[in-house]
Formats: sequence, C-alpha cells, structure tokens
Amino acid sequence: MIVDAWARETERRVEGATLQHDPDFIQRLVPLMERFSRYFDSEVRGFEHVPEHGPMLLVGNHSGGALTPDTSAFLARWYRERGCDEPLVGLAFDAAFSIPGFRTILRRLGLVPASPKNAGRVLEEGRSLFVYPGGAHEVFRPWGDRNRIDFAGHMGFVRLALRHGVPVVPVVGHGGQETIIVLTRGERLGKAMGLDRVRLRAVPFLLKPPWGLAPAGIPGIPLPAKITVQITPPFDWSAYGPEAADDPAIVQRCYDEITASMQTTLDRLAAENPRPLLTRMRQLLGVPGR
Repeated sequence: MIVDAWARETERRVEGATLQHDPDFIQRLVPLMERFSRYFDSEVRGFEHVPEHGPMLLVGNHSGGALTPDTSAFLARWYRERGCDEPLVGLAFDAAFSIPGFRTILRRLGLVPASPKNAGRVLEEGRSLFVYPGGAHEVFRPWGDRNRIDFAGHMGFVRLALRHGVPVVPVVGHGGQETIIVLTRGERLGKAMGLDRVRLRAVPFLLKPPWGLAPAGIPGIPLPAKITVQITPPFDWSAYGPEAADDPAIVQRCYDEITASMQTTLDRLAAENPRPLLTRMRQLLGVPGR
C-alpha cells in the first residue's frame, strides 16, 4: 500500500543530518520569494524585535495552505537583514523528506524534518529555529476561523524553549488564510485512508482557481489577499529553568501566555484590515477604498 511505503520511508529519513543549507541556493531564491510576496503586497513589520544573535525560537501562526505566502515574505526579510550565511532553520512536515528531489530542495533551504530531536539539535548548535506549532491543523483551518490562532494544544515548542532557555519570538501573520478558501479539513477521510501513519490526519478540500472544488494537494492559484506579518517582542521564560519543561502547569501557563498575546496581535491586524482579499483586489484593479 502506498501509505505504508510512504510511512516507512518517512521513518527512515526523519532523523537525517540536522542542517544542509546552501547559502548560494538561498541567495538565488530570495529575489523569487520577494517577487512572489509582491503579488500579495506583503509587509513585514517589527523586525527590530528579533534578537541580534541566536539561538532563538521563532513561533508563527500557519496560514495559506501548502504555499504559506506569509512564510515567503518573512524568510525574504530575514535573509535580506541577516544574510544567507546565517540560516533560519525551519521544521517542516517530515513526510515531505521522503519524496525524492523535493527533500533535496528542502534541505538546501535549511529545513529539517519536524521532530523534537532535530529541534533540540538546532538550538544546541546555537542556531535560530522557526516553528509553526499548529501545523497542518492550523494551515487548513476553515474560512470562519481564518483570524484565529489555533495551535491545537501542541505545546512541544514551549517545552523546547524552557529546556534550552532561549527567547521566543512571536511572528503573527494576517491575510494568508484569505489566499485560500478551506471548506473542510477532511479529518474523517484522512483517518479512513490511514494517513495518520505519515502524520497527515486530514484531506482538506478547498475552493481555488482554476479548479473550483479540489483537494489541497492539487496545485492552484492563490487568491491575492493583502498579507501583513507582525513580529512582536520576545518572551523570556529562562527564569523558570530547564526543569520547568517537565512541569505541566508551567508549560500550560507559557502556552496560554504566548497564544493569548499572538491572538491579540492578530485581532489588531484584523481590525486594521478586516478584508485583506478585498483590499488587495481593489489595489490591483485601481479601485479606491479599503
């Protein structure tokens, strides 16, 4: 069965070398990311809040389906500010590393399979790590939840930060979830197909050009919503000490603290621009108003 073979290959690949980033490849890619970001009139604010040196843990809300256009905007800004020799290591969907060719691109970008062991290695090496705790659950949240921070109770990033005593930098994106229209996560279908063996628990269905109704895995044209990424001051939980990573009460407290802060930021961005898709469409068409 295809899923069984995929699961076996994922298991074999997930604990590969921590970092194989290619600065020359990234340097060539940055202009393409910037060009892609202009389609959404992307804006990254608050970069002054990012500490000058790692290690650090950057935490974002996940939006925009498979393309995640707010990620492109943030990465382009990171490499323009920090240079391509200082990689921002990202945790990526581990099953993607079992796909020949694609895994090479991911590695060259500085991405590693999502696992606690790999995440710990990155911070121990003094590097900066970017994570999306909400994963596929959040990136395919339905339209009605587009302005909601939804990490699905995943607290591994909190334990990681506590254990390593690193600052935690919130990176809040707005507008990305209006570049797609998610009708359903398709969790029942994902379970029936046994996709949980490759950590895929759903088969989302979207409305997207040019197909209309289609599963998320079929490429489509993203809607041109205005994207804003707001970076806010980092959280410092180091006073708790590394042993706090094993204290459920402290982990919950930190989780509630950062998710509430990020939701407040997202609410503010949504109030500033309540209709990012309409805003960008008006810009493209030269129609006044917001």
